[in-house]
Order: sequence, then structure tokens, then C-alpha cells
Amino acid sequence: MAILVDENTKILVQGITGSFGGRHAQLSLDYGTQLVAGVTPGKGGQTFADKVPIFDSVADAVAETGATVSAIFVPPPFAADAVLEAVDAGVDLAVVITEGIPVMDMMRVRAAMLGKKTRLIGPNCPGLVTPGRGEGSNGGCRIGIAPGYIHKRGKVGVVSRSGTLTYEAVWQLTNLGLGQSTSVGIGGDPINGTSHLDILKMFNEDPETEAIIMIGEIGGSAEEEAAAWAKDNCQKPMAAFIAGATAPPGRRMGHAGAIVSGGKGTAAAKIAALREAGIEVAENPSDMGQALVRAMG
Repeated sequence: MAILVDENTKILVQGITGSFGGRHAQLSLDYGTQLVAGVTPGKGGQTFADKVPIFDSVADAVAETGATVSAIFVPPPFAADAVLEAVDAGVDLAVVITEGIPVMDMMRVRAAMLGKKTRLIGPNCPGLVTPGRGEGSNGGCRIGIAPGYIHKRGKVGVVSRSGTLTYEAVWQLTNLGLGQSTSVGIGGDPINGTSHLDILKMFNEDPETEAIIMIGEIGGSAEEEAAAWAKDNCQKPMAAFIAGATAPPGRRMGHAGAIVSGGKGTAAAKIAALREAGIEVAENPSDMGQALVRAMG
């Protein structure tokens, strides 16, 4: 098992004819992902890579192919409408890779999604990967921009706000021979669809996931909330890393949501909450894999 997606999940890509969306759609195909449709208004009837049909709308793509997940590579001015189109089409999961979406647009999306079945991952995220069970980069499900070759099927769940730190943690786990059940990048924007806590609960309930790495950064309180829940509810070994420990207050560092304001959201506060919950905290990015080894005893 895994969470959210597996090798049987059918994926469509909104923005598949753009250079960025097309490049990563091809990499997902190479990985073995069941990419069954693309969507670009006005280009319905064409094909991508000589085998993936392109549709004018998400509704048409879902009706014709049975796709249940949409990967969204639509430019920022149009990304919110692309998400809402996927929601209206009834997909189970919308993964928004696009960065730079206006905050007001995401507020509108969040309000419109209330009560709908679609789960949102992102925006401004690297996506997610459930590695295949075969040798090498094949047979799994890769959605987004994460490099497939660093992944190895295993029993560690990874959840992160940072794309590059996700890749670093995955690579360390693979080199340690541990592998991943699913790796999820939730994105670093202040308004996103899925939190650390949401993913943590899924990993806790997944029988294949036996340990968890959680990567956070300064800003907000999501990591503290996840730690408080884990202290009383998660029985699986956990390690964590918090990025931005040297960031000065009031300075935005990288992600739009990574800003310390009013004394809240500091790295020190997050690390203290994690340790209080019994979670092993890595001192630096190169220590994430070994931190999990320590947590596993």
C-alpha cells in the first residue's frame, strides 16, 4: 500500500502542451506513471508523445479515460480556474505545481472547495511519488517535478514543505536502503490544500509505512500542530528537520509562507515542540536520514 496514489492511479495533466508541463509529463511516462490524458483548451484531438490523448476540458478527459488525479502546470494567472475546473470534474486529487499564484486566488479556491471531494496538494509544490516495486525508476506513480530515479520502494513516509529538502531526504533514505512508501511535497505557500498533519494521519494509518520523516520550515504553526497530534496518536518512529533557523525575523526566506512574524513561527519554537513530542530532530539537512535511523533505534 501507500497513500494518495499508487501504480494503478490514472493521471491527467493540465497544461501538458506547455514546455514545463510537457517536459515533466514525459518524465512521468518514463517513470511508468499511468498518464492517460492531457488537457489544453483548443487542442483537443491532438496527442502527446504519440500516445496520450489531449482534451479541451478536464470533464471530457475524466469521462473518456477515468482519470482520478490532475497534475496542474497552468501559468499563475489561470491556475486557480484550472483547479476549480478539476474540482468541478470530480477528480479525487489535484496536485498544483504552479508557483506564484496570487493569495487571493487561492483563498477563492479554498472557499469553493469546501464540501467537495477533491483534495488539493500544493500549490507551489514538487508533487508526490509512490515508487514502483520493480528495479530502478519504473512501475510507480510520479506526479510533479521530483526526480524519479532517487526513489526506492520502502517503508518510510516523507512529507515536506520544501521541494529540494524532499529530494535530499529521499536520496539519503535510498542510500541507507530504507526506501519510501510515498513522498509528498505539500508546498510552501501560506494557503495550501493539505497540511503536515493531514499527511501524517494518512501515514499513521498506512500499514506499509513504518516510519516518517517530516520536513518543515519557519513560518506558521503547522509543524507544531502536527507534533502535538503525533505525541498522543502516532506510534511510528519519526524524524524531523526545520529549515530557516538562521533567518532574521520579518525576512521572507524562499517560500511565501516562510516568514517569522510577531515572534511566532520560529525554528526554535518548532524544534522545541518536535522534541517535546518525542520526535528526533536532525541538526542539519545532511542528518535527516541518520536522524530517522536514530528514531528507529
